[in-house]
Amino acid sequence: MDFESVMGKVFGTKHERDIKAMRPLIAAINDMEGRIKELSDQELAAQTVTFKEQLAQGASLDDILIPAFATVREAGRRILNMRHFDVQLIGGIVLHRGKIAEMKTGEGKTLVATLPVYLNALSGLGVHVVTVNDYLAERDSAWMGRIYKALGLSVGVIVHDLDDSERRNSYAADITYGTNNEFGFDYLRDNMKFRIAECVQRTIEPIIVPAVDGKGTQFKMFNYAIVDEVDSILIDEARTPLIISGPSEESTDKYYKINRLIPSLIRGEVIEGKEPGQKWTTGDYTVDERHRSVALTEEGSLKIERLLGMGNLYEAANMEVNHHVQQGLKAHVLFQRDKDYVVKDDEVIIVDEFTGRLMPGRRWSDGLHQAVEAKEGVKIQRENQTLATITFQNYFRMYKKLAGMTGTADTEAAEFDSIYKLEVTQIPTNRPLQRLDFQDMVYRTEEEKFRNAAKEIEQIHATGQPILVGTVSVEKSEKLSKILSKMGVRHEVLNAKNHEREAFLVAQAGRKGVVTVSTNMAGRGTDILLGGNPEFMTKERLRKENKDPDAMQTAAVGSPERQEWDEVFSRFKAETQQEHDEVVELGGLHILGTERHDSRRIDNQLRGRSGRQGDPGSARFYLSLQDDLMRIFGGERMQNLMLRLGMEEDVPIESKMITKRIAAAQKAVEAQNFAARKHIIEYDDVMNKQRQAVYSMRRGLLEGNDQKRRVGEIIEGILGSFVDARLPEKTHPSNYDWTGLETDVLTQFGVKIRTEGLMDLHRSQAEADILEQLNKKYQEKEDMLSAPLLRETERMIMLNVIDNQWKDHLLSMDHLKEGIGLRGYGQKDPLVEYKKESYVLFQDMMDRIEDETIRYLFFLQRSEGPTDANVPHPELWNEEDEDGDEPEAVGVAAEQRQLESRAAQNSVMDFTRKIERKKEKELAELQFVGGERSTTKQPVLAKKQVGRNDPCPCGSGKKYKKCCGA
Repeated sequence: MDFESVMGKVFGTKHERDIKAMRPLIAAINDMEGRIKELSDQELAAQTVTFKEQLAQGASLDDILIPAFATVREAGRRILNMRHFDVQLIGGIVLHRGKIAEMKTGEGKTLVATLPVYLNALSGLGVHVVTVNDYLAERDSAWMGRIYKALGLSVGVIVHDLDDSERRNSYAADITYGTNNEFGFDYLRDNMKFRIAECVQRTIEPIIVPAVDGKGTQFKMFNYAIVDEVDSILIDEARTPLIISGPSEESTDKYYKINRLIPSLIRGEVIEGKEPGQKWTTGDYTVDERHRSVALTEEGSLKIERLLGMGNLYEAANMEVNHHVQQGLKAHVLFQRDKDYVVKDDEVIIVDEFTGRLMPGRRWSDGLHQAVEAKEGVKIQRENQTLATITFQNYFRMYKKLAGMTGTADTEAAEFDSIYKLEVTQIPTNRPLQRLDFQDMVYRTEEEKFRNAAKEIEQIHATGQPILVGTVSVEKSEKLSKILSKMGVRHEVLNAKNHEREAFLVAQAGRKGVVTVSTNMAGRGTDILLGGNPEFMTKERLRKENKDPDAMQTAAVGSPERQEWDEVFSRFKAETQQEHDEVVELGGLHILGTERHDSRRIDNQLRGRSGRQGDPGSARFYLSLQDDLMRIFGGERMQNLMLRLGMEEDVPIESKMITKRIAAAQKAVEAQNFAARKHIIEYDDVMNKQRQAVYSMRRGLLEGNDQKRRVGEIIEGILGSFVDARLPEKTHPSNYDWTGLETDVLTQFGVKIRTEGLMDLHRSQAEADILEQLNKKYQEKEDMLSAPLLRETERMIMLNVIDNQWKDHLLSMDHLKEGIGLRGYGQKDPLVEYKKESYVLFQDMMDRIEDETIRYLFFLQRSEGPTDANVPHPELWNEEDEDGDEPEAVGVAAEQRQLESRAAQNSVMDFTRKIERKKEKELAELQFVGGERSTTKQPVLAKKQVGRNDPCPCGSGKKYKKCCGA
């Protein structure tokens, strides 16, 4: 027993001490319950106005916590007939304090969240409730939204297929429900928009964060978020960043070409020599299953070079080919059909390893997805170029306050603290846990394991006790399903190929005699009630009658629709209550796991589906020596140990020693995965500072900051660099390169400067004189175009340049990251080298942004015909006009200038509109990587179709066919 355990027994654990400190608050809320109950519905709703007034007068959220929680508890009792238990009040306090509340399955986390959500929404700064899928977001916003609406707060929901207007309205609500993917992608898309009015997310007051240049920059962040199933979102999904990309022009033929070569390669192995460190390889490639990596041997490299008819595979010129060979090898060796992905409708769709759900729209990056498509012989989609990206870690760290809730978080407490500064608090159950956790059953082979697991299922099923079977992949779930079908055991299969009715199937998994075979944590977030879920049964019945059950459930009390709902619900409630009692007598829900997951947390989640709210239940895992965890991470020592214990065919071993060894293997995997995620965040932290600097610069432009002064500073800075290069301070004036300076200024600004009169001046005076000429030319542009139009043009051009340069910078950073690991061979820290080189790349990008912006602005000219929005036409100012001998009549000159000014304004407006049209086209073709999204039509620009002869929606006054529709 370690020191911490001893201290816990004497003084109580930290969780117990924290909860004990909250007891006085719980007592105060309970004391207030009687007074709150006496309020009418109108008076209860008026509490919200009272709380807001108190906050406006300087009170803090903590000052009003007790009455606010008491108000929500009473609203829950009246509206949902659900009164918060004391342990749920504790959970609410933990969430309000920005921590993670670990609460067992069935303890009512969804209801718990209403307490801190209501309290924090009173500030008016918005609260986000983050769920793992659209179904839960819609369900919880409608279900718990009734409490908020009754108390006078507005509720929005962000799900797939909403247009920008609907998203904007949802974000403007006091409380917004949505998935982590939708929130993250909306953030990235907002930072690709060209107008502030098109952004959908709202932000709170700006704060100061460190900038890349060390001077500090303003960056806006969000107020408060509660993440449901926080371990799934912030741990499991955090390994894959969110990426918005656009199609690139690269050919897909190379994938097919390399794919044809891979089957000819022979798998080898690493052979350890007798001497320390001595080893050699056989075959063409070796596989490290522990780290899921594959590597060509020397013989394999030579074979590839011979087959491709090329030179050294590892030369710089062949690095791209080498990369695609490695990805093709991974696709064939490490990625298995019906486990890592499925092929559906001639498309490769990734399977989430944690939930078993299909993830249409998510694609593996770096050419891996294309390699898998080539392997399966389906059409290869073009590679995409990254336009915007962010990790979940850095997205959620932008919130002023972050909290989370789940049934399993304590095993990852160190990671939550290290990455997110989130503390985990274990909340006690409302009723004592009665689930029986049996010892694991370990068999020699996988065939024996499934055969005997099926026998247990058959025996238990014969008694009528419901069973939920957990498998690790689609392939394994179907394998077990075939065995059960042969045995005549009726069952439901829930995996990535059949998840449309996921919530309904899981909700009914507690019914008498039901056997449900599912992959991992399918249906997570849906309660399994013993005897069945009457709400789901009511909805299913009403849908069959072509009625809208959701509208009927939320209809006003006493209305015909609500009466019909209540009548059907009461019928099913009585039926399920009787069945509940029968299932309790049989021992409750039995959980049967067919394999241990890499993470203890996933196993605990599966067990946690049984034994909710003090119900009886049981759980057992069936394992074999051929399971991936046992084979890869258990090591030969564990296998030899079990064989020595006398394993025979169909005879299992139950041993605490084996269970401990398995737990140790899982800890090793968890540590390895934590290191991988930490590695990702260390590199993304570098990118995050650059992202914040670029996005805050964009935001300033969107919000209409006057750029005239900034443009002047850029002009001065660029000219200063030219002067330093051509007229060095420590060089004699006779050696100054005046011709080079003229060329530089002409190339960058399109302005001919006269240096004859400058040669006798000091370099600083010469610089000031040239700057005055440039400012004069720029002022002439402003006079011709008008100040408002030039400010708008500056804004549009700078946004366009920033986006193009940022896109190229992301590509450069990807290439840098790919090769930076090799620096370790030179005794250099790759992360330090990455920071150094990424800083240089970022500074170069910022310089290019300034140079290109000024070049666009100075080279703007009036176009006589169609203009090209990508490249501005160079304008060389006609200096000879200034020396003309013919004086013009004042009236004619003024009229001519007015015509020229109007023509110039129209040309510039056409130019900026083309930039906008290009941006709209880019936004319409976006593809989203990292979320459950479609890669075809995206909810970016949901607009009414414009007729060719209708007025153009851009406001030019022209017909659409002669303006934006040209």
